Amino acid sequence: MNEGVIKFNYKWIKKPLPDTLNIGKLVTYRNKLYGSSLIGADKDGIGYGNISVLYKSSGKFIISGSDTGKIKSVRKHHFSLIHSVDAKKNFVSCTGMKVASSESMTHSIIYNLSSKIKCVIHVHNLRLWKKLINKVPTTDKRVSYGTPEMVYEIKRLWIKSDLKKRKIIVMSGHKGGIIVFGESVES
Repeated sequence: MNEGVIKFNYKWIKKPLPDTLNIGKLVTYRNKLYGSSLIGADKDGIGYGNISVLYKSSGKFIISGSDTGKIKSVRKHHFSLIHSVDAKKNFVSCTGMKVASSESMTHSIIYNLSSKIKCVIHVHNLRLWKKLINKVPTTDKRVSYGTPEMVYEIKRLWIKSDLKKRKIIVMSGHKGGIIVFGESVES
């Protein structure tokens, strides 16, 4: 299913994130996830996993950039600020030295589900994925990552399952893919 590929159209303003933007905690946790092999790259060099945090209460968020999964120790310039997402138009607008992650639309819908959600993390772990599939909220296996269909699928799970309580999604059509979210990066 074209792993590691951006599937949306985008407007990318390639410039550094503002100096006033402090993402030290986000960088620290992303690098910890890499150290645990929950974010990384497969044997073919295709990156997996991403992390984001809500930017103030603006609806904007900061997300790890595309093709950064293989980087052991990321820095601020490996992140992108998402300005807007339009799933109906399959479109993302972002700023940063890296274009936004292929999962930007997925992260966006999760932030839109509840004002309490401040952090979204997408990891890969095949053992855990196999253990949790269909035991926690699980997407339809026909739905591909990073697409408008995934946005609608997550909305469906929010309404029809215990996703609000469990705060975890297994991506059935994205082998090893798991999403968690919470009120902070620590949670």
